[in-house]
Amino acid sequence: MSNSSQERLEGSARWIVMGLGAVGLLMTINQTFALKLLGFYPIGNAFIYYLIGLFLSAALLIFPARKADTERLPWYDWVLAGAALGGAIYLGLNGLRMTQQGWEYFAPLEATLVATMMLLLVLEGVRRCGGWAIFAVALLFGLYPLYAGHMPGFLWSNGFGWGETIRAHVMGAESIVGVPMQVVANLIIGFVVFGIALTITGGGEFFMNFATALMGRSRGGPAKVAVVSSAFMGSLSGSAVSNILTTGTITIPAMKRSGYSREYAAAVEACASTGGTLMPPVMGAVAFIMASFLGVSYGEVMLAALLPAVLFYLALLLQVDNYAARKGLMGMPAKDIPRVRDTLLSGWPYLLSLGVLIYMLLVMRLESQAPYYATLILLAIALVRRQQRLRISQLLDFFYQLAHGVGSLVAVLAGIGLVVGGLSYTGVAGAFSRELLLYAGDSIPLMLAAGAITSFILGMGMTVSACYIFLSILLAPALVGAGLNPLASHLFILYWGMLSYITPPVALAAITAAGVAGANSTRTSLHAVRLGAVLFVLPFLFVLNPSLILQGPLLSVMASAFTAMTAIWLVAAAMEGYLYRIGSVGVRMRCALLVPAALMIYPEWISDLLGFLALAVCYLMAMLHTTKRADITKCST
Repeated sequence: MSNSSQERLEGSARWIVMGLGAVGLLMTINQTFALKLLGFYPIGNAFIYYLIGLFLSAALLIFPARKADTERLPWYDWVLAGAALGGAIYLGLNGLRMTQQGWEYFAPLEATLVATMMLLLVLEGVRRCGGWAIFAVALLFGLYPLYAGHMPGFLWSNGFGWGETIRAHVMGAESIVGVPMQVVANLIIGFVVFGIALTITGGGEFFMNFATALMGRSRGGPAKVAVVSSAFMGSLSGSAVSNILTTGTITIPAMKRSGYSREYAAAVEACASTGGTLMPPVMGAVAFIMASFLGVSYGEVMLAALLPAVLFYLALLLQVDNYAARKGLMGMPAKDIPRVRDTLLSGWPYLLSLGVLIYMLLVMRLESQAPYYATLILLAIALVRRQQRLRISQLLDFFYQLAHGVGSLVAVLAGIGLVVGGLSYTGVAGAFSRELLLYAGDSIPLMLAAGAITSFILGMGMTVSACYIFLSILLAPALVGAGLNPLASHLFILYWGMLSYITPPVALAAITAAGVAGANSTRTSLHAVRLGAVLFVLPFLFVLNPSLILQGPLLSVMASAFTAMTAIWLVAAAMEGYLYRIGSVGVRMRCALLVPAALMIYPEWISDLLGFLALAVCYLMAMLHTTKRADITKCST
């Protein structure tokens, strides 16, 4: 929580926000487990309207409208928050009538006025929580039905009037209360609850200690600790920036003390935190949205993302290890490294809760209920164990963090719902995919290049979730229509949308990490691009070879995984200029190592064989060069 938030929300305001979070959680639990507390069990879209009202009003209180309001809560924010809550309650109470009487097309005047107010409040919410870029996108595509009749070619559609557009967005099933918001209501809130519970009970400290116990002794230990701990915590938080601001405050100073430059240390943390948003078991909110769009279980998405995430973190570990070997950097002092056994014994509640979560997701397939059971186990243990015992202040902060996190999600995804609705109601999304397929012809590389560039550009101005939702409607159908694996196509979009977090000119994760490290943001971004180089290659690997997302025969998966790991090792060696058993290598050898890596990336056994032969040649050349250099040195001596 930022200091500005603390100053802005004091006294009764803070209690009200915590109350909104608590009521929202209670309502979600009631709906998820069908408890029907006090006979309350809203049906249809009513439940989603109530959640929008609770968390959108919380977001309007937490996030200021302008910089001048960061340290105060003006009267108009109270008015807007009350209007959001009141409007949503009205829509929720009339949810059944709305469906039965088709208010999406014809509605009473008062309902249309309430819908207009809610639409404006959603736009204000997305502006505050998502920024001007997402606001502009939501406004442009949300109003698309108004001017679709004047657009040329495949962009043309039957136009809507103002009333029709407003009613469709607010009272229809494809926009504000569409798939993104349904996923928040049915799945994401539970995982946010689990992540917060893990944090306030000391889970962050445990994973940091565990990573230190595993990696601290090896050369370049602090950097490896940063990679492993950020993988754990990034998976649970789902946010690269928040992970940097938590784990990064510990890992970056430790790396600097061990000999890493400020820029390199910040880049390591930026890359590790960015990849954590796609690291099972929890991942980010976008994974649940992907599962809903594809019509598959979250467990299937989680398994598909597992090996790509492992490959990415393997590449990071190899690069920081090569860097440490080249620079002669050592591990952490023995006195600062906890024992693995002691760490596991003290942190078994966290591992137990994660184990329960994974079992219920993959085996029992209780996706909605799983995080609540895992949280219950965690909190029950915390009540009886002195080490994790919760204070009243921590429980109160739990509800504040819930309101803050879910409020931001609701505001942004409701705004993105306007994009989904605008494209769906006009039918332009399908037309765009057909045109893209037509222009690309039978060229899969051209299609993938267009997808990568589009995802990357949109990722510069949007959150990963917003970017993915937008492109899953426009671009993913074209990739699937070209014959590519549906799940791999959606992961491809997601990975490329995420790349903007470490790539100039935006590089939000790199800039945040540079701020923590006191480093130059531009140099940090360039280091991050080099460290995250495998991210530019990895999406092409699994979209062309579905074995890497664990689809296909076991033997094929194992062979593809081995080849991909070898390719990633070579990329890491080329990036850092260090080859195992050889030592530091020059520019020519670094370029040469990319040849077998490229051959192994292409999913054919012949290219793999040629790649391994090329690798053998590279090693032979490097050994001969090393021997020659040693002889010259001996003779000169």
